[in-house]
Amino acid sequence: MHVIAHLSDTHIDSEPRSIERTRAVMDYLEDFPYDLDAVLVTGDIADHALPAEYEEARRLLTSRHPVVVCPGNHDERAAFRQHLLGQPGSAAPVNVVHRAAGVVIALCDSSVPGKDEGFLEDETLAWLEDVLARTPDGVPVLVGFHHPPALLHDPVVDGIRQFGAERLAALTGRHPNITAFLCGHAHTAAATTFAGRPLLVAPGVVSTLRLPWEHRAHAEDHVHLDQPPALAFHVLDDEGRLTTHYRFVNA
Repeated sequence: MHVIAHLSDTHIDSEPRSIERTRAVMDYLEDFPYDLDAVLVTGDIADHALPAEYEEARRLLTSRHPVVVCPGNHDERAAFRQHLLGQPGSAAPVNVVHRAAGVVIALCDSSVPGKDEGFLEDETLAWLEDVLARTPDGVPVLVGFHHPPALLHDPVVDGIRQFGAERLAALTGRHPNITAFLCGHAHTAAATTFAGRPLLVAPGVVSTLRLPWEHRAHAEDHVHLDQPPALAFHVLDDEGRLTTHYRFVNA
C-alpha cells in the first residue's frame, strides 16, 4: 500500500500567516509514525516568486518524507529552480519524476510565464510521454500539475484552468497505467474525472475557496481566510484502487 500526502497553494510570503500554516501542515506530517511514500506540493509555493519566499519554503518543506514539487501561476521558473530546488536558473518547464517502489509520480509544469491560466507545453508532454514509456506496464502512474484540466464549476477557477487539455487526454488514451491526475490551484478539496481517470484537487494551505452558492460579504469575497489549512492523502492499494482522504490541520 502506498500513502501519498498532497498539499498545494502555500503562497509563502513575508507574513507569518502563510509560514505558520505551512509549518503546521509539515509538523503534522513529520509527527506520523508511518513513513509516507511522498509529499506532493502542486504549485503556488511562493506568493510573489521572490528569492526570500523560496528560501523560506525550502526550509519549511524539508522533511524525512520525499518531497516533490511543481510550480503554479504565482511561481517563476528560474527563481523556483535556483532558490527552492538549488539548481541553476532556467526558464524551461520544471518537470519532476519520483519513482518509488511500485508507483511513479510525474509532476508536470502547467504554468504559463506571465499568465494565471495553465497549459502543458509540447516539451512537457514529450517529457511525460517519455516517463510513461520508461515505466513498465502495470506500474501505476500518478500525474500531477497545478492547474485542473477540467471545469470545477466555479467561475473564478474555471477562467484560469489548464487549457489545451485535449492534448493531455489524447496522451492518456495511449497509457492505461495512468491511474489519476492530481492538482491544486482551486484552494478547495474537489474530485471529478478527466480523460476517464480521477482528477483529485488538493485543498489550499493558505486559504479556502468560497463556492458560488456560499455566502460572501461582497462580490470579490472569493476565499475563506478563517478555515484551517488542509491537505489530501491518496492511498493506492495492492489491487490498484485509489482512495483519497482529506484532512484539516490545526494551525
